[in-house]
Amino acid sequence: MSQPLLKVENLQQFFPISRTYTVKAVNGVSFEIYPGETYGLVGESGSGKTTIGRSIIRLYNPTGGKLTFNGRDITGKMDSDTRAMLRKEMQMIFQDPMASLNPRKKVADIIGEGLDIHHRASSRNDRAEQISEMLKKVGLSPEHAARYPHQFSGGQRQRVGIARALIMNPKLIIADECISALDVSIQAQVVNLMKDIQEETGCAYLFIAHDLSMVKYISDRIGVLHRGYMVEAGTKKEIFANPIHPYTKSLLSAIPYPNPEVEKRRQSIVYNYAASGIDYAKGTEHSAGGSHTVLATDEEFAAWTGKQ
Repeated sequence: MSQPLLKVENLQQFFPISRTYTVKAVNGVSFEIYPGETYGLVGESGSGKTTIGRSIIRLYNPTGGKLTFNGRDITGKMDSDTRAMLRKEMQMIFQDPMASLNPRKKVADIIGEGLDIHHRASSRNDRAEQISEMLKKVGLSPEHAARYPHQFSGGQRQRVGIARALIMNPKLIIADECISALDVSIQAQVVNLMKDIQEETGCAYLFIAHDLSMVKYISDRIGVLHRGYMVEAGTKKEIFANPIHPYTKSLLSAIPYPNPEVEKRRQSIVYNYAASGIDYAKGTEHSAGGSHTVLATDEEFAAWTGKQ
């Protein structure tokens, strides 16, 4: 297997609220992303998914841990070469397609901003050509380059956000719940577009979402987050066919079935962390075979897997 494109080791992201209280949004999360693969991060709201994405792309300064991207350490203060490499090779698609686009700029200037900053266009004609090609690639028309964000629908705006990320030809794209604000039919279009682009360019995705069905469709490997901890990780087959952690089981039990007869009999598993007696801080990583890992104490892991 090739070297990982991104390696996250024991990432911590804490936010001091007062002298006596600190929010531990991410607490000791580790995972790797390899070139050309899609790694899905799932969990309920407030579990730390978006914080991890923003820490990796360095919108936040990590409190602790180590981030290695493209063979370089991007954790602390970066030199100018490393910073330029990070900004060229890693891009982000944000959750809200309207809030992430400058309403005063035309689409051509929004998409072409990266080209301007990093001098990726040899002339005005070359810049316009690259923007037109990118608009075609994401399913928009070159004529759309002269419009403003408010003149588009939600799905079209998200395509502009994808085009802005892709124009730099990055090696890693962080998709932060980029489909959650869209209609279901538009969600499928955007996800299929992302898969097509991945096949064409070979880029890797960190796909952050809470829609497990969509994560199963697009991801190669999945990490399950809860309260800032990675409670379970593995391939999508390992996670969906053999969930071990009670929280993962509760998430999977909430997925609705398209068959109404089966859906009537579906029973959701309720997981209450406070009443469960589980303490994530005392847990360690246990291997369940292959790349499948679970955060638990020895006693919890033995009870969950029947290996007493």
